[in-house]
Amino acid sequence: MKKIGLLFGGKSAEHEISLLSANNILEAMDRKKFDPVLIKIEKNGKWQMNDIFQCDVIFPILHGPFGEDGTIQGLLKLADIPFVGPGVLGSAAGMDKDVMKRLLRDAQIPIGKFLVLNYNQTMSFTEIEAALGSPVFVKPANMGSSVGISKVRNEAELAAALKEAFLYDTKVIMEEFIPGREIECAVLGNEDPIASVPGEIIPSHDFYSYDAKYLDEKGAVLHIPAKFEAAQETEKRIQELAVKVFKVLCCEGLSRVDFFLKNNGELIVNEINTMPGFTRISMYPKMWEASGISYTELITRLIELAISRFERDQKLKTSVGGPP
Repeated sequence: MKKIGLLFGGKSAEHEISLLSANNILEAMDRKKFDPVLIKIEKNGKWQMNDIFQCDVIFPILHGPFGEDGTIQGLLKLADIPFVGPGVLGSAAGMDKDVMKRLLRDAQIPIGKFLVLNYNQTMSFTEIEAALGSPVFVKPANMGSSVGISKVRNEAELAAALKEAFLYDTKVIMEEFIPGREIECAVLGNEDPIASVPGEIIPSHDFYSYDAKYLDEKGAVLHIPAKFEAAQETEKRIQELAVKVFKVLCCEGLSRVDFFLKNNGELIVNEINTMPGFTRISMYPKMWEASGISYTELITRLIELAISRFERDQKLKTSVGGPP
């Protein structure tokens, strides 16, 4: 029986979401195959554990910076321990919305218009509106769960939004408002990833904010699977583009790709989430459940994918000359 280290908590603003995800995974993990070991990172960064190196695989249920951005993945790779989810590059690229969008744009994947501000730069709302229209969304470049996001329509709102976003990152991204349906699709796999049926989020708030996601039980209506007029054709387009995004960003294991579906049928990629919320009611596992993979089976598959990738990479040479 393999020991699976559930690594959860973390220093990011998404600490509480991580606790919920880890608790649900702990309850659902197949105990005939796996023996879970709890490893908690407190908000101050202190680790509560026995010995991480006794684990056969680490399942890092960490959302946001210091967990989903390649930092933990680099540590585990150095420690030579298999882990669930994308590696260092995929995690880092997926976390940084600026870098992510530039890579997607270079791959000719449809994305919305955006601008970036570093902490020592300024820009007026007039300049932003000329480039992106109005309203615009202001976000920390490296954050998830809608933390630090504001919808901005004027100069006063911009000042408040930038102040809020810069609390969480030294780089802020500003995105055009794209009217359309909010569609998500889950991806699973390593070299040959597959996509789930898509789901739709219909927020009851002004946008799908942190409060709408986690604090207001009526914050949004979820349709899984999503309903489309040209169902098969639209679903296929979403699934194919989700897998393409996953591959372009060098992801492995799992990710959730978020889209806007415009009224004219145009599909715009919003972002990727390389360690999406993993509670029983989170979109990622719910979309797989609707696709025929149960929550427990999904956890098993992710652990198996981690082991498979580790075994593949162990065959690589780490020195010049000598036997392979």
